[in-house]
Amino acid sequence: MIPAMPARAASSSQAPAALLRFGRFAAMGTVAVLILVAGVWASWGTAQHVMLTKGRERGTVEVSRCGDEVCTGRYTPLSQGSQPRSRVVLEHSVAVESGRTYTVVMKPGSDEAVRSGPAGVLYAWVPLGGALLLASVVVAGGLVRTRAAWVLALAGVALLTAAFVTV
Repeated sequence: MIPAMPARAASSSQAPAALLRFGRFAAMGTVAVLILVAGVWASWGTAQHVMLTKGRERGTVEVSRCGDEVCTGRYTPLSQGSQPRSRVVLEHSVAVESGRTYTVVMKPGSDEAVRSGPAGVLYAWVPLGGALLLASVVVAGGLVRTRAAWVLALAGVALLTAAFVTV
């Protein structure tokens, strides 16, 4: 710095760089938060039925047929007020097999069933596990917060592994 120059000149040249850093931090932080919110949103559609079972119809489904996307079977109620049904729909996944019986919770006002118990809860939160993994990449690369990124990634891997093991 030249002695004749005011001290302000040196700090004003750093202002654009600080503004760009803040803009990158705000943009990447927003992207990471949106990814996580989308993961929660995608998971909550199913998780609410599995986790908040009070007042919902609970029972078992004996799967008789599986198609490409759904399996169908006979519903036997376990909770009071629930009615037996000859045909309910259960989402076809790798863990649903024809001929097996699963505990389920019925979605209100429909013939759709959702697996209940620990396997159902973990399976419902699988989209959040994927969102945690994706957000960890954004946090590591865009925000340069490696510890936070590792925490997000390990939480996502733990959730997906637990779902895989229980389902």
